[in-house]
Amino acid sequence: MPGQLEPRPGYRYGGRYHGPVELAVALVQTDAGPDPEANVARAVRLADTAATAGARLVALPEYLQYRGPDEGFRSSARPIPGPFTDAFAAVARRHGCWILAGSLAETSGDPARPHNTSVLLGPDGSIRARYRKVHLFDVAVDAGPVDLESARVAPGDEPVLADVEGVRLGLTICYDLRFPELYRTLALAGAEVLAVPSNFTERTGRDHWEVLLRARAIENAAWVIAPSQIGGPPGQPAFGRSMVIDPWGLVVAQAPDRESIVHAVVDSDRVAAVRRQVPVLANRRPEAYRLG
Repeated sequence: MPGQLEPRPGYRYGGRYHGPVELAVALVQTDAGPDPEANVARAVRLADTAATAGARLVALPEYLQYRGPDEGFRSSARPIPGPFTDAFAAVARRHGCWILAGSLAETSGDPARPHNTSVLLGPDGSIRARYRKVHLFDVAVDAGPVDLESARVAPGDEPVLADVEGVRLGLTICYDLRFPELYRTLALAGAEVLAVPSNFTERTGRDHWEVLLRARAIENAAWVIAPSQIGGPPGQPAFGRSMVIDPWGLVVAQAPDRESIVHAVVDSDRVAAVRRQVPVLANRRPEAYRLG
């Protein structure tokens, strides 16, 4: 299947198969509410604005089509491809750019549990990769969020890697961020940029969001692009602060605390340089990690 995880033959943890690649990216930070059609229309307009400003890859956040009660989420699910992805495909074709629809509710075989799916659209509007969120947000934080995402979402079961103009992009979603083994799997398969579209809660975000994003970048010597939601339903605010992190762990772009677009340039040379200086992928010793 196009976009699935396929290691490059002979990959050497930072070895190059192409010349230096620079990719202009834009992160769209949205404030989605309970009206799916209005949310998608607003996200499409923001994506169009970002592409008009020169972004080659426009990345949007998780749950971009709906935030609200679970029943509304279930009813917001659409097939992929379908009307919601078609709207973003039109932007991609109009500008000849890439669009990462951070996540949409995708109909599944269980009407009570759609997939939480990230979709990568190519410049021709076609679907180049599709990732279904693997790790579901089943938590109960003291004085914070209580959620059972698995009650409304059917999980995915495989990592996904795609090629965007010569840059290898690993796809993840929000709560996946707390599971470093997924990111290491993507990095070992050649990922140079790790996407983390999110609806990260305010309570956990203020302490964990930046720390975790920077950790995933540092430990894999990879770029991290993390578009997030801001605002949200009463009692369930999202943290926002969409960020681009470089492979050394530096925050190179960050969104303000409102609906917004932030731009940055990611480059494969930076990945190669950091992996040459601190070769954490090459220095792994998996044979020494077994217990017992």
